[in-house]
Amino acid sequence: MKSIIRLTILTILLTATNAWAHAFLDHAEPAVGSTIDTPPTEIKIWFTEKLEPAFSQIQVLDHHSKPVTQSRAAVDSSDPSLLSLSVPSLAPGVYKVIWKVMSVDTHMTVGNFSFTVRKSR
Repeated sequence: MKSIIRLTILTILLTATNAWAHAFLDHAEPAVGSTIDTPPTEIKIWFTEKLEPAFSQIQVLDHHSKPVTQSRAAVDSSDPSLLSLSVPSLAPGVYKVIWKVMSVDTHMTVGNFSFTVRKSR
């Protein structure tokens, strides 16, 4: 009887953990808060969960809060936790990356970070 109760409790806990999953930022290229010498051609963000492509997006803003691209971000077909966005040649300055994603379990998360493209010397 005790083993049945333990198994039931364990099953409930494991099921609850999966139900609470959210896609949080794991790491990014360029790195969060970084200063880089070479402007990126693409923004890549890895998340802790697989993403739903139709409801996941990235926006990149310049220091005037103007979007730098009209392109749509894409979830990588070989790594569904990776969201990327091609960007045009970025001038030196600070850029803000805003992301909004939906994990495949339908939980939405949002966030942002900045990076800086260093001025040429």
